[in-house]
Amino acid sequence: MTNVKDLVELLALKEINPTQFEGFSKTVGSPNVFGGQVLAQALNAATRTITNKRVLHSMHSYFLEAGDLEVPITYTVNIIRDGGSFSVRRVTADQNGTTIFILSASFQKREEGYNHQIKINEDVKQPEELMSWTEVLEQFGEVIPKKTKGFLAAERPIEFKPVELVDPFNKVDLPAFTNVWFKLKGDTSQLDLATKQQILTYISDYNILAAAMNRHASKAHWGNTQTASLDHSMWYFRDFDFDDWLLYAIESPNASGARGFAKGNIFTRDGQLVASVAQEGLMRPR
Repeated sequence: MTNVKDLVELLALKEINPTQFEGFSKTVGSPNVFGGQVLAQALNAATRTITNKRVLHSMHSYFLEAGDLEVPITYTVNIIRDGGSFSVRRVTADQNGTTIFILSASFQKREEGYNHQIKINEDVKQPEELMSWTEVLEQFGEVIPKKTKGFLAAERPIEFKPVELVDPFNKVDLPAFTNVWFKLKGDTSQLDLATKQQILTYISDYNILAAAMNRHASKAHWGNTQTASLDHSMWYFRDFDFDDWLLYAIESPNASGARGFAKGNIFTRDGQLVASVAQEGLMRPR
């Protein structure tokens, strides 16, 4: 995938019947199905069963098994409730008769109410001051560890610009946070809100566990630590556009029991809080 058009096509599932859909996978440089892809495709399935114009406001999910890149994924939607204001859907994702993922999503009718949010960190460097993953690979490719180099080299419809660059050869523990700017490649002007939310969910599974790994960087790295997303929750607050860079500000309050917990907030460049994310991931020393 090289641009937003490719990503939208990946997330738009084939309908088997009104509550069952089929999706296919594209690698992001890892041997298994990318968790963000399953998250976003499951939301695509759930949204396809919403006929009352309600808007996604939250989702909660669990990753149960690693997904096979070569096998289609079947998404089955259970219509749990259509109440006066909220609609709830439950989605299961299956491969070869095994459930690999489950998700619950809630949709709300459009309403007005009280409004407040936390502020964006105004001291964070702007994307024009930073190198993208592509530029990091071009400049430091000869010294980047092989596994990281292969991950960075994968074609993506998103450009990432980390605010804090981690030196893999400087074995020191780092603060348990990371900030990453991101922007879609290609024309984003025709995306509706539901599609933007699915794309944002896809992106939200990138970078989040890095905040937990940073705190143990003197000894832990992606080569000697088994990592995997275990669960993922997300709350959607405001409409937004992908025509400019967005900031993913992530921190990790805790790591214990071979698991790392991280939470993140996604802001527009002018400081509007778009969404919040929480994830616990496996961090098992090999």
